[in-house]
Amino acid sequence: MPDLVSRRRALAARNGGLTVDALPIFADNSCMSEPTRIVTHPGGAHKDDLLACCVLIAKYGCPVVRRDPTAEELADAAIAIVDIGGSHDPALQNFDHHHFPREHPPTCSLSLVLDALGLYEDALKFCDWLEPAEWFDSRGPKKTAEWLGVPRRAVSQMNSPIDMTLLRRFAAQPEHVAGETLYEYMRFVGADLLDYLRDVREGIELVGKSSERWSVAVGDDVIETVFLPRNDEMPDEPSGSVARFIRATGLEAEIGATVYPDRRGEGYGISRYEDDPRLDFSQLDGMPDVRFAHKSGFMCKTSTTDPERLKELIKAAVKR
Repeated sequence: MPDLVSRRRALAARNGGLTVDALPIFADNSCMSEPTRIVTHPGGAHKDDLLACCVLIAKYGCPVVRRDPTAEELADAAIAIVDIGGSHDPALQNFDHHHFPREHPPTCSLSLVLDALGLYEDALKFCDWLEPAEWFDSRGPKKTAEWLGVPRRAVSQMNSPIDMTLLRRFAAQPEHVAGETLYEYMRFVGADLLDYLRDVREGIELVGKSSERWSVAVGDDVIETVFLPRNDEMPDEPSGSVARFIRATGLEAEIGATVYPDRRGEGYGISRYEDDPRLDFSQLDGMPDVRFAHKSGFMCKTSTTDPERLKELIKAAVKR
């Protein structure tokens, strides 16, 4: 299995030449066997080991023990060792990164678990919080703030009481088992992450099958648009799935607008992609077939289902 460095390089090499046919629908690509127990380090808990345990709990439902692993446990493929042990060996379910060399790209135990499950590439691309978590865990708050281009204090200003409570309660017990409030909450967190990644991949596939590319000419300019028509295989979250399809196929620098089925009515939503500065949909306010135009101008909802009229609305949104 390629290591994380190889995966990062492959991910960075993706560009506009990538087609949706090259993107496999979500599958269980796990190289892992089913563990009977999770062992993670004692003492203070961190976001990466907590989330890694959440994912493993959601997938396998095994208990968590917080202590140093034994040599026998490190050699036992039926026991997952998370964020401790000085070994990264997915075949043995050892997921520690602390022994990696200083020049290794930032990573964390959650990344190692997701990689073993075949989910890391999608998580890195579509979970914007993952890479900062990798930086924070392996480089610390100062380097993370410099990488983000924000003051050091901004990192702590983003802390949540929810995070603090979960980490403190997770660290407070030597063992967590099914049926306990915290364990079941962790199961929810892991299940939601796994469900999200599955839905992301399925949504990208559905958009790739049905979407159309429009080139909407406005004077000397062209608004490149991705249009998702309404059909029986529509993803649950059409607008988000279209946006993720654009990212997955490397079209971020080309697309200016997206058109997708409105989940609240028979018409469509129209949005500017990544806040394209050429478009202001608040200009459409008051048109008879525009049900809603956001005051900030980033999107509108229309009752029309006619593709030509949808193109006219995009033209009318170009800033005057």
